[in-house]
Amino acid sequence: MQAEAPGTQWGRLFFLFSMLAVLLLSGCAKPPVARIMETTAYCGCSSCCGWERGSWHLFKLDFWNRYVSAGPSAGKPYSGLTASGTVPYEAEEGLFSMDSLHRPWMIPVRLVFFPWYLLPQEGTIAADTKYYPFGTRMNVPGYGWGVVEDRGGAIKGPDRIDLFFDSHSDALVWGRKKVRVVIEYPR
Repeated sequence: MQAEAPGTQWGRLFFLFSMLAVLLLSGCAKPPVARIMETTAYCGCSSCCGWERGSWHLFKLDFWNRYVSAGPSAGKPYSGLTASGTVPYEAEEGLFSMDSLHRPWMIPVRLVFFPWYLLPQEGTIAADTKYYPFGTRMNVPGYGWGVVEDRGGAIKGPDRIDLFFDSHSDALVWGRKKVRVVIEYPR
C-alpha cells in the first residue's frame, strides 16, 4: 500500500469544505420567476381601506378613532396594519439608485436633510396568499422591490397584486398597469 502525499489530504479536505460551503450558501429557495401581472395601487386612506372616523354608537363624537365601515368586521376598530400584522410601507429606492443618476444634484440634499433614505426600503404588496405566501419578494418596474405582507378582498389569482403607496394621489397616478414582475419566493 502506497502512502499519500501530505498535500493531497489537505486538497481533499479543502475540496470537501468548499463543496459543503457551496451547498450551505446556495439555499433552498426557488429560482426567481418573471410573469406579466396586473398591478393596482392602494393607500391607507378611508376610501382605499374601508374605514371611517367615529362610531355611530357615540354619534360620531369620537372622530379621532377609526372603525371598519363595511363587511363582517363593520364597527370594529381599524388598526391600519396589514394582514400579516406589519405597518405598510411604500418602496424607497435609497441613495444610490437610478434617480441618483438622473438627478445627481439631489445627492447632497438627501444626505443632509433625508439621511434615513440612504438605504432602500421594500414596499408592501397585497397578493393572493394561496399563490404567494407572506414574505415573497417581488420586483415591480416603476415601483421597486416589495414584500407580500397583505391580502386584498379583490386580489384573487396568481396574476393580480396591489401595491401600497403613502398618498392617495400617488396611488391614483399609478392606477392599473400590466407589468413584468420578477418573483422571489421565500427561503
